[in-house]
Parts: sequence; C-alpha cells; structure tokens
Amino acid sequence: MRLSKNLLAAVLAVLLVACAVAWYITRDASSNRFVPKAPAASSQASLIDERLLQTARRIASLADTSEEQDLAREALRLSDHELDQAFATALREATAPSPPASGPLKQLADRLTQLKARIAADQGRIAQLTKQAAANDAAADKLELTKAQLALDEDELEDAQEDLVRQGGDKHAKLQRALQEHESAQHETAQPPKVSTAGPPATLSEQIRLRLSLEDREGQLQAARQQAAGKASTLERQHDALEKLISKPRSDAGAGSAAPTSEASSVDTGDEEDTAAVVARLHGLSDQRKTLTELDKRIQDSQQLSDVYKRWSALLETRRRSALHLLLGSLAAVLAILLLVIAIGRALDHAFSRQKDRRRLHQLRVIAGIAVQLLGAFLILLILFGPPTQTSTIIGLATAGLTVALKDFIVAFFGWFALIGRNGVRVGDWVEIEGVGGEVIEIGLLRTVLLEMGNWTTTGHPTGRHVTFMNSFALAGHYFNFSTAGQWLWDELQVSLPAAGDPYEMAQQIRQTVERETEADAKLAETDWERVTRQYGIRPFSAKPAVDLRPSGSGLNVIVRYITRAPQRYAVKSRLFQAIVDLLHKPAGSPANSAPA
Repeated sequence: MRLSKNLLAAVLAVLLVACAVAWYITRDASSNRFVPKAPAASSQASLIDERLLQTARRIASLADTSEEQDLAREALRLSDHELDQAFATALREATAPSPPASGPLKQLADRLTQLKARIAADQGRIAQLTKQAAANDAAADKLELTKAQLALDEDELEDAQEDLVRQGGDKHAKLQRALQEHESAQHETAQPPKVSTAGPPATLSEQIRLRLSLEDREGQLQAARQQAAGKASTLERQHDALEKLISKPRSDAGAGSAAPTSEASSVDTGDEEDTAAVVARLHGLSDQRKTLTELDKRIQDSQQLSDVYKRWSALLETRRRSALHLLLGSLAAVLAILLLVIAIGRALDHAFSRQKDRRRLHQLRVIAGIAVQLLGAFLILLILFGPPTQTSTIIGLATAGLTVALKDFIVAFFGWFALIGRNGVRVGDWVEIEGVGGEVIEIGLLRTVLLEMGNWTTTGHPTGRHVTFMNSFALAGHYFNFSTAGQWLWDELQVSLPAAGDPYEMAQQIRQTVERETEADAKLAETDWERVTRQYGIRPFSAKPAVDLRPSGSGLNVIVRYITRAPQRYAVKSRLFQAIVDLLHKPAGSPANSAPA
C-alpha cells in the first residue's frame, strides 16, 4: 500500500513538472476565446463552379477574432472576384455562335427563329399601317388586328424561350439567372459575424473544447488552401492551352506580331476572305484574349486566396499554442491539488499516529481525510467546469436525483454519524450486527468492517473472516455492543457430578468457589451497571454467580453462570476449572470421580 501511494505521488509529481515546463514554454502565446458558430448556408448550384466562394463563406462563419475576420473578408473578396470573372467568361462564351442543335432543341430553335421573323414582319406592317391609318379606316382596322397578332407572337416567343431554357438549350439565360442568384446571396450574407469580446477560456473543459475546435478549423483551412491551389493549377492549364490555341495561327504564318495585326493585314489585302468573315474572326480572337485576361485574374485570385488561408493557418497556430498554454496551466493546477491532497493526508496520518488513544482518534482521522479529499475534488471541479450558474436549479435537481438514486448510500452516510456518536461503536469494540458477532476493525463513511468471532456461548475465537456492513443498520436495524460499560458479559461452565454423594453440598461448594474467584469482577460490574441504571431510572442488577442443577444420564450437571470481562473470559474460565478440579479431587468424603464438562 505504501509503495502504491509513493508511486502515485511520484507519477503526479512528474506530470506536474512536465505541465509546468510546457506551460512556461508556451507563455508567450496570445489567448483568444473561441465561440463556435453555425456554418453559413451554401448557395444554390449553378453552371459555374462556386466551391471556392462556398468554402470561403463556411470558414468565414467560424472567424471570432478581428484578425480572423479581416482574413475572412479578404478570402470572401478574392473568391467573389474569381467567381465574377468566371461568370463574365461564361456569359461571353454563351453569346458566341454555337453549332446548330439537333432533336427537340433544334425544333425549339427553329420555332424561335420563325417567331422572331414573324414579330419582325408584324412590326414592319405596323409601321406601314400607322402611316395609312390617318386617311384610311380599313388600314386602321388592320393596324389593330396586327398589334393583337404582334402581342400574341411575343407571348408565344416568350413561352418558347422558357421551354428552351428549361430543356437546357439557352445557356446564356441560365447563366443570367445564376448570376442574379449569386448577387442576391451576396447581399443576404454581407453582414460580418460579431467579434467575441469574452476573455480567454478559464475552465479546463472550455480550454479542451477550444483546442479541439482550433484543430478542426485548422483542418478546414488546410483543405480550403489545397482547394484554392488546385483551382489555380487547373486555371493555369486552361490558360496555357488557350494561349497555345491562339498563338498557333501566328506561328503557322511565321509572323512575330500580334494576331489582330495579322488579321488586320489580311483585311487590307482582303482578296481571300470577305470582310464579314475577317471581322468575325477578329471578334473571336478578341474574346479569347479577354478570356486569357480573365483567366490570369482568376489565377491570381486563387493564388492570393491560398496565401490568405496560409496566413490564417499561421494565426490559428498562435491561438492553438495559446490554448495549449492555458490547458497545461489548468492541468498543472489539477496535479498540484492532487499532490497537495496526498501530502495533507500523509501529514494527518503522521499527526494522528503520535496520539495514544488511537481508537477515538481514528474517527477524527477519517473525518479529516474525507474533508481534505472533498475539498480537493471541489477545487478540481471548479478548475474543470468553473463556478456553477443557476445554483438553485442545479442544487434542486441534483438533490432530487441523489435522493432517489443514492438512497441506501445516504442512509449509510447518516448511519455513520450515529455510529461515531456517544452510544455508537469504536474500533476494537465487540459487537453483534444482524446476527454476526466480532470485533470492529474499521468504521468507514459508508460501511463497518468486523473481524468475525465464534458464538459467544461456545468458543468466541476469531474466524479470520472480514464481514462488511453498510452503516444503514445503525438507523434501519439494531446492533449489540458487548464492549459497553466495561465490556462485561455473562459466561457459563458445566460440571458433571456422580449420583453418589450429596450433590447439593457439592453444588454449594462450587458456587462458593466461583463467587470467591469472580468477586472483584462482580463488584466492578455492579458499579458500572449502577451508573447506567441510575441514569435511566431502572432497578439495579446483581452480578453474583448463579448455580443450577440439571439431571443427566450419568448423574447430575452443575451449570454455573458468572460475570466476567469479555477480553478476560478465557483466563477466568481456566482459573475456575482449575479451582473446581481441585475441589472435586479432595481426598476424604469428596466426589473424586467427578469431572468438569
């Protein structure tokens, strides 16, 4: 037991020193409070890859310091700018001529072309009829009819356009709608999150949660950084491929000037291609150059976004160091409290071991040890969870739960107070609890331990078994303390007498012998009992021996009951047997053949 206690104390001391050293190493870290927040809602899916912006919004919702919010705003600005450039490129490419569709989409496209032609014809007829309507009534009627037909054709054109958009044939319209949804979402999430004004986490549980949340946020930032770097790499490959495609005609012509200049020269020479084709090609090259410029901007935005996440990770590393510093300080405090509890417990054991009356001081030592342990547990709980809030509600709920779940333990706890009271038991007392007799060797807060003895009327020797009882027997049951009032008890012995001779005279001689041997104990017992009887107002008791004659198969049995101290019962019984044997073996007229039972 001593080795295990020393080992525990040594382990706690080593951990305390390690925490103190680590706490000192991390002393220069700043401390900020982390308040977990709900992630922002993701935007609706669109034709454009919006994952960079969605990631920036999700991580920005976790920023709880001014430095992190500055980086979050920068990440949102860069990801939004990259998305705007992507929308610009996609919208411009959607307006470019596309190869004719097939199947239902071709039918819708042809229908749109016919409707547009009919609308153009209606508008031309309306212009002509408007000039004729002033002088001709019939022209006025035709004008109204044509306007109605124009309205019908426009409605039909709008329905056909919606059908084309629904079936995926009008990419430009889808992009416009996605852009509007993006701008609407930007206005809804424009407000920045609030900055936490609370101080550093003071409890161990908050510090652990802060450390874990920072670890999780660091993982999200690493993933976002890899996403931005991967986006930049993808855009670079697209840029290089488009640049090779644009510069290919220039290399085939063997010219070192820009493509527009070459095309302009071909316009000047314009023998091989008509002007409209050259102009269309120049517009296409211009759009491709704009796409290259937008790709350059998107690459820069992605690279800068990756750098922002890198700086954010460095800021989180500082906060993680600060959280580790606070966590180590709290752990060091817990270990210090545990060591202090162990040290105070040993000091109390050493102080009480010097006292002489160990039986009574054992209770004080147990109470002092439990008080120190409870105080240490309370201080550790304060470090772990902090001071309780809503104390009345917590106490009420805790009391109700403990009363129901720990009823037996509560009764045993209050039974302990009854046992250590004036009429209770002490270590070393001989007691009988629930039919089991023995010597009290431990009185704990919840249990009592006995060293079991044999039956009082037979041997009374220890059996070597430890019997444990919950202290509730002191309130819910009963117990007998044979150590009360000087530890007096009635013992008996039995002697067999032969049928010959005068048994009454022999019984009288045995009685006188027992009275002579136990006279001192009888007077002391009567004195002790007199104090008890006087206190409670009952009649006094006599401690004189009692003799009883009982017939048996071989003669008569003499049964003698006498008073003796419990610890000295065997020595007294040995003396009495010796005296009775000497009495029975007197030479003349004595029942020499009698033997004690």
